Amino acid sequence: MAKNSKNRLIGAAIPVGALRSGKNTGVGEYLDLIEFAELCVDMGVGLIQILPVNDTGYESSPYSALTAFALHPLYIRLSAMEEAAPFSNEIEKLGKKFEGETRFPYYQILCAKMELLRKIYRENKETAEKDPELARWIKENSWVRAYAVFRRLKESNEEKSWKEWKNHRQASAEDINNLWDDPVLKEEHLFWAWLQKALARQFSQAAAAIRDRGLLLEGDLPILMNEDSCDVWANPGIFRSDLSAGAPPDMYSPEGQNWGFPIYNWEAQAKDNYSWWKGRLKEAEKYYAAYRIDHVLGFFRIWASSRTDNTSILGRFAPYIPVTRKDLEKLEFNGDRIRWLSRPHVPSKEIWDGIRQNWGSSTSAGEIAAEAEQVFDRALSRIGSEELWFFKETIKGEKDIARLGLHPAAEKTLTRAWHNRLFYEYEEGKFFPSWYYPNSTAWDSLSEKERETLEKLIMEHRIESEKIWEKEGMKLLSVLTESSSMLPCAEDLGAVPECVPLVLSRLHILGLRVIRWCRRWDKKDQPYIPFENYPELSVCTTSVHDSSTLREWWNTEADQEIFAGFIGVPSLPKVYNPGTAKIILKHTAAAASRFRVFQIQDLLHLSQKWYAADPASERINVPGTANAFNWTYRIPAPISKIRGDSDFIQSVRDLAGTPVKKTAGESMRQPE
Repeated sequence: MAKNSKNRLIGAAIPVGALRSGKNTGVGEYLDLIEFAELCVDMGVGLIQILPVNDTGYESSPYSALTAFALHPLYIRLSAMEEAAPFSNEIEKLGKKFEGETRFPYYQILCAKMELLRKIYRENKETAEKDPELARWIKENSWVRAYAVFRRLKESNEEKSWKEWKNHRQASAEDINNLWDDPVLKEEHLFWAWLQKALARQFSQAAAAIRDRGLLLEGDLPILMNEDSCDVWANPGIFRSDLSAGAPPDMYSPEGQNWGFPIYNWEAQAKDNYSWWKGRLKEAEKYYAAYRIDHVLGFFRIWASSRTDNTSILGRFAPYIPVTRKDLEKLEFNGDRIRWLSRPHVPSKEIWDGIRQNWGSSTSAGEIAAEAEQVFDRALSRIGSEELWFFKETIKGEKDIARLGLHPAAEKTLTRAWHNRLFYEYEEGKFFPSWYYPNSTAWDSLSEKERETLEKLIMEHRIESEKIWEKEGMKLLSVLTESSSMLPCAEDLGAVPECVPLVLSRLHILGLRVIRWCRRWDKKDQPYIPFENYPELSVCTTSVHDSSTLREWWNTEADQEIFAGFIGVPSLPKVYNPGTAKIILKHTAAAASRFRVFQIQDLLHLSQKWYAADPASERINVPGTANAFNWTYRIPAPISKIRGDSDFIQSVRDLAGTPVKKTAGESMRQPE
């Protein structure tokens, strides 16, 4: 039903952990989705979108999962487990301990829940060992064996990455089965299976309740897997761990994004007909009617960086038709000149000046001289008798520079020099144009004619590579769409190749339109694209989990006059209030997109009752930061109390009745 559904819907996006009720233990739980669904029915909302809910262990980011299959224990409702009845006092005490928190303390709650879960299991382990239903569930969910073995090993190795384990860093399917069958380890392995069965039961109950109320539940499937995951450990052949996935530099991330996740070995996956992906979809289909494909561009081409780098400035697209040594020789660039284009040549003066500028004006000449000598000695090799240097052969990337133990001023200078190249030679004789090649010393040294010939060569390879990307995207996304009845919705932000919207349209996959980024970036004043011009095959939204809320955007980031003029309401208040929210959300709800999905924070701003004193405190995540704040957002009151705000409920209901003008959509580029 969901895949073929063409109903226009208003949606609400919320992380499960953000839900508040009188029944949970300080963090949202799967069963809280039932009460939230009732709120959505009141509001006239037809779709609930959640963030990933797979087990991430003690890492709070839902996009850093230990597994593509197992559910997160954080979201279990202890009081709903029959086996937990004798522990009701402890459960109640746990709920009271954390209920007053504005944001939920992820680590503390997870530890407390896991401690209680182990107590409950110990009291019921004999029953669990003889339970035919549990045995049947394990048989039907074969992935749980590897997951249970992995979780036990990870705990016994103090939660370290599997690459740091004392034993079993490599494990075949036979090894995993032998460990699972080991009678000495049976109790521990069965605990994890017992827990996953309980989680699946509760999440299934919530998903069924949402479905019974006529709502669509949309899940989120991150395209990539954490390197420290059960899937990479148990199935290393379907991943390429020598490369790190990310995103190229843009206006928000000038160094790019290096996520540290391995990329896929698609050739290996094709040999078994993409069984891992199909199994993943089958598991998700138990709960969801629709799913968000995170970073869909990765199915066309992924931005891949060397494991020796921290940033992704020297990344490249994979796949890509490389510029070869032969290509450059045809343009009359010989061996020395190819080396000039692709290998940093560092003048002595650049080191001296860089250290001085990065260190500060108060630094003595002696300090600068001493540090410069360390740089020349540890990192560089002189070219002949010139005041010009190569990096030593032992320097393979930014991490090697960082390990030299130099002063930050020297390290920054060297890192900048490391990036200074026109071409990045990622394999012998294979070159990719450096992202900032027009700023390179080599580029500045070329004649106008040489620049023109190289620009033409780079563009030719880009065009030919796009043909590969289109074919790759069509093939891989077809596997997904043909393997599941769920409605696919793509997160297609970033520098989107022209082939992406074409493929998504052919496969009836909904793209994403974030209104603040839906602009004609190549035009004067970068005008906003009219809501009526959004494609019908799209999801329109005012903000996402990685951005500021609409309120914070309006108060601190928006070009208010341009946007107010765009929607035809020049009198919009400078400071966000429920009136501002109503006007902007009303116009957004009129977009031609099939789904108009709003983060719960953006909806709650329709009522002054739910405003936090600091708009920044309402964010879900601040990209590029790692702290206890990220991913721990909670709605400002229990769901039952919000349901009592009749004015708020009516304001949301008004959005659902907004008419829409239907016109042709258009493609656009958005920040990645």
